[in-house]
Amino acid sequence: MTSAVNPTDSSLRRVATDKSRARKAALGSFVGAVVDWYDFLLYGIVAALIFNTEFFPKVSPAMGTLAAFATFGVGFLFRPLGGFIFGHYGDKLGRKRMLVLTVIMMGLSTAAIGFLPTFMSIGWWAPALLVLLRAIQGFAVGGEWGGAALMAVESAPENKKAFYSSGVQVGYGVGLVLSTGIVSILTSALSNDAFRSWGWRVPFVFSVVLVLIGLWVRSSMEESKEFVEKVERGNRRARLPIFDALRENPKAFLLIIALRLAELFTMYIVTAFALSYSTSALGMSRQLFLNIGLLVGAVSIVTIPLFALAADRFGRRRVYMAGAIIGTLSAVPFFLALEARSVFWIVVFAVMLANVAHDMLVSVQQPMFTELFGAEMRYSGAGVGYQFASVVGGGFTPFIAVALVNMAGGSWHPVAAYLAIGCLISVLVAWRMKTR
Repeated sequence: MTSAVNPTDSSLRRVATDKSRARKAALGSFVGAVVDWYDFLLYGIVAALIFNTEFFPKVSPAMGTLAAFATFGVGFLFRPLGGFIFGHYGDKLGRKRMLVLTVIMMGLSTAAIGFLPTFMSIGWWAPALLVLLRAIQGFAVGGEWGGAALMAVESAPENKKAFYSSGVQVGYGVGLVLSTGIVSILTSALSNDAFRSWGWRVPFVFSVVLVLIGLWVRSSMEESKEFVEKVERGNRRARLPIFDALRENPKAFLLIIALRLAELFTMYIVTAFALSYSTSALGMSRQLFLNIGLLVGAVSIVTIPLFALAADRFGRRRVYMAGAIIGTLSAVPFFLALEARSVFWIVVFAVMLANVAHDMLVSVQQPMFTELFGAEMRYSGAGVGYQFASVVGGGFTPFIAVALVNMAGGSWHPVAAYLAIGCLISVLVAWRMKTR
């Protein structure tokens, strides 16, 4: 007597395996993003509070702030190089290996900043080494987004790609909560002198703990399903993936840059520039914007997945355009609230910019950007395009904003215009894109 074999058994096992792979890829991308963004954002927060006096004491306060934000921008300059190098080998050797390297490199460079002597100890070597370590941070995070996004997108179910890959951006929010939260606790618990002397170093050294957690989680990930099927098994490895991506879809790089302007302007003006401007120009408590950073990061953990679910259901472009329009309309009210020193309205419009506008934008970026390129060149194409946009629209946004305020004699009006115009460009570009 022969036993009946259910013809659907192998199909069910395959579905279960695919779901398990998708969940592990989403978790690994999320955890690694938390580590990298904690390290990267921590620098911006401490730069706004400490680096101008501890590493650039021989210049005026205004120039010290500019210098501190210039070192913040250096990390963004090296992000395209990281996207290029990690993207090249990620398209050839796989996504997982590169993601392990990015976590290690980011963690070690961040911890090293925590042990770095200040200007008073070693003179101009201090800012030089600070710039070097920031460059390594930028190089590492430059390879992170492309690999993390691809691991999640390429392993996700077809109709849930935005949701499964949204963890890459939720990791940003968690990293922001951790970095802002630790700095906030330290500034509250320590005297100003103690924080300036040694307290600011603690969050950088703590990065080692996060790196160990990230490595443990990422070691259990499997390689991206689509990479295995289309590249490894199909032997479709490109010799020079970035040049193939440029040849296949050169307009995609410009699209990514334009589409990221609204996202980058909204977040970095709220979390980096406003922290400096409100304390130095308006005499407000630094704790206010540290708390706003905590709020923004915490809320994004909920809003980004929700907006991603909406994008999977109603369309990515619709969600994206709505976010960019909200960013455009919130620019001037945010600065009016700052000028009035109205805590309630500052919080309302900070949330509008950083949790509604920004989170709607980033919830759809992973599938929107990566699917502009073929699987064999996707890490290079999407990763490099994403990181070039970070240089153009993100890295020097706080620096440019401070320079605009100084040129305008302390007025915020040019910065509000800068923010609104960036969001408007993103709206127009998204509107002209074909609906996928």
